[in-house]
Amino acid sequence: GGLFLKTEFVKRPGGEHGGDWSWRVTARMEGAGSPAPLLSLFFYIATDGQGTLEPHLENKLRLAAVTGTSEELGDFTLTFLHPTAENGEDPKYASYNYLDAASPGLHRLTEVVRSSLSNRFVFALPGKPRRRFFAVDAFRGLPGAAGEPPRGRLLLHQVTLEPPGTVEVTFESGSVADRPGRLAGGALSAALAQHTAAFKRRFEETFELGRKGFPTSQQHFAQAALSDMLGGMGYFHGRSLVQSPLQEHPVPAPEAVLFTAVPSRSFFPRGFLWDEGFHQLLLARWDPALSREVIAHWLDLMNAEGWIPREQILGEEARAKVPPEFLLQHSETANPPTLLLALQRLLPDSPLPYLRRLFPRLRAWYDWYNRTQAGPLPLTFRWRGRDPHPERFLNPKTLASGLDDYPRASHPSSEERHLDLRCWMALASRVLGEVAERLGEPAGPYWEMEQALSDNGLLEQLHWAQELGAFADYGNHSSAVGLRWQRVAPAAPGRPPPDPQLVREVREAPRPRFVGALGYVSLFPLLLQLLRPDSPRLPTVLATMRNERQLWTPFGLRSLARDNPLYMQRNTQHDPPYWRGPIWVNINYLALRALHGYASADGPQREQAAAIYRELRHNLVANLYRQYTESGFLWEQYSDSTGRGQGCHPFAGWSALVVLVMAEDY
Repeated sequence: GGLFLKTEFVKRPGGEHGGDWSWRVTARMEGAGSPAPLLSLFFYIATDGQGTLEPHLENKLRLAAVTGTSEELGDFTLTFLHPTAENGEDPKYASYNYLDAASPGLHRLTEVVRSSLSNRFVFALPGKPRRRFFAVDAFRGLPGAAGEPPRGRLLLHQVTLEPPGTVEVTFESGSVADRPGRLAGGALSAALAQHTAAFKRRFEETFELGRKGFPTSQQHFAQAALSDMLGGMGYFHGRSLVQSPLQEHPVPAPEAVLFTAVPSRSFFPRGFLWDEGFHQLLLARWDPALSREVIAHWLDLMNAEGWIPREQILGEEARAKVPPEFLLQHSETANPPTLLLALQRLLPDSPLPYLRRLFPRLRAWYDWYNRTQAGPLPLTFRWRGRDPHPERFLNPKTLASGLDDYPRASHPSSEERHLDLRCWMALASRVLGEVAERLGEPAGPYWEMEQALSDNGLLEQLHWAQELGAFADYGNHSSAVGLRWQRVAPAAPGRPPPDPQLVREVREAPRPRFVGALGYVSLFPLLLQLLRPDSPRLPTVLATMRNERQLWTPFGLRSLARDNPLYMQRNTQHDPPYWRGPIWVNINYLALRALHGYASADGPQREQAAAIYRELRHNLVANLYRQYTESGFLWEQYSDSTGRGQGCHPFAGWSALVVLVMAEDY
């Protein structure tokens, strides 16, 4: 609605508890008429399980400060400074309200505030008409929460003003001695300017985009992509809900902690296993020590069998944001081991003690994949956990693969051979071999497995579909499958019938064969560089990639060929296409990384790979930058027909890999 809200945050180290930090929020209206609408800013301070808070009021209405203590922060003081005009100096008229309530848990704070709102308050700026506004009033408790012990305390400071205006908050640690002065006003502005300049210097030293000739506006775009990802990092704790085949009912996993980046701070504020490997490819370049810590945290989530849950929904606050059908983590379901891509990048400079601590976990993880995801034939692999009710889906999803609704065999069975998982296992064998060698551990079995899985002859025998002219999955498959509307009989005579449902119709019986689904999965032998530079299949794969009727677009490679029957088809009535056409940056990054490799290797396709690389890199960067300038965001995916950003936003997860593409850092 034309509201521009800018939040700035600076930390100043010191003392024994992390030091001081300050926070500035600037608000203004863009293009709005007069008078400007009233704006209320809500500042929450809450304890969760432990810690104390003490409010300090001014004129019985304004929460001026909060003193408190907690295990991690020691003693502290939070101060809410009076709002000012946008220049940060002139005082600004405001109305104040505050709330002091028992907290039923962090995941329910919004409900507490919403149930406390009243419109009985009046904004009375001298010389202007009086205006009513909503503000926090008395809290009377949440429905159904009577008798529940409080989990902590919530204090809320509400500032209501007419934009433009600026509000600053300072946090001062009790253990900081010889404080040079409050980090506010001019001191806060100076600290922000200093950090910004240091960030830009370090960014150029790391990625050299200025030296490569990128204009300032595109450098700012890349800086925003990296800092958005860094800003999304979080520390999470709690228990996952786990369903094991050995138990009838779901059980809470042991208490876990996780320091990780996230795909989207607002929409997906939690860790995803296969996303994280892509995140760490970028962060490993920026701060290797930070990246090593994140990888170690993820490997510490492993259970005794070597399984890591693919989605980390830790604690009630995280669970409150996840649809019920996605809450359960199934202990036979894998996810691509992309963390090994990042570890491979970190390997040359990783300290040996770090690798020595990691290695038993890496070995257990690798053994778990080989034990639980093995396919029907030697050296084949199969993702477990495909949707168990195929009649409800156009093509049952394979969430384990990360590619969710990408078309697989129409009828899930134990006879499936999944091409992408086989390629991931080749990469895993290679990285385990490299780590074992660095540590002086036996590396032979890993190299033997890597050699077998990289054998181009065996790869063709198991996954080359001559009739399709492409690498493919194999399974019990029918290509004559569609969704049709089916009327549902009334529950009882005389009752109105339920709404019609979309159900799957199989017009030709399935049979064991290669799955005709040309797209990202077909490219995996190239994406993970298993194809030799002189492979007779490489020209065909490159031609497929560059074919506009198949995967090529002016914006990047689409996920499923345009001439495929399932291209942009819904999977159910409520399930729009996801990996069935849109452009995804993580796979385009892998394609560029591979093309860069083939363009540098001796082989007959060297020039062709280089030409496709140059064009694809230009298309991807130009479109992501164009969409960013138009919308202000990186997006989850991009339309293959218009290039427009779509899906979730902001999405500074793997879409931020555009920084490495710009830097040509693979």
